[in-house]
Amino acid sequence: MSGKKILVIEDNPINMELITDLLNVTGYRVLQAGDAETGITLARTERPALILMDISLPGMDGLTATRILKQDPITRDIPVVALTAHAMKGDKEKILAAGCTDYISKPIDTRTLPKMIAHFIESAGNP
Repeated sequence: MSGKKILVIEDNPINMELITDLLNVTGYRVLQAGDAETGITLARTERPALILMDISLPGMDGLTATRILKQDPITRDIPVVALTAHAMKGDKEKILAAGCTDYISKPIDTRTLPKMIAHFIESAGNP
């Protein structure tokens, strides 16, 4: 990989460490935010190639944060992929309606995550 920046917005330290380690090993540079507000600020200043957004965040939830990012001209073209343990019937529609490109179910599958990330970045025109 070419050291592309990926912003991970995740409040669970174990999930953050797992995702960060997987992405670092694959060659990505990882930016971390433990809440939506910090994530929005980092997205605006760092302009990552991809944002992985936890849906269940303290304070502002991930779908609200995604809507804010998609309304901002600076961040609207950055693909956002939801991270959720709540992949129930109807959730995918809510996630897509908020502006997410897709979602990844938790627990994270460590074998497929790097390939999924590469696919999302390439699909967005950021090879």
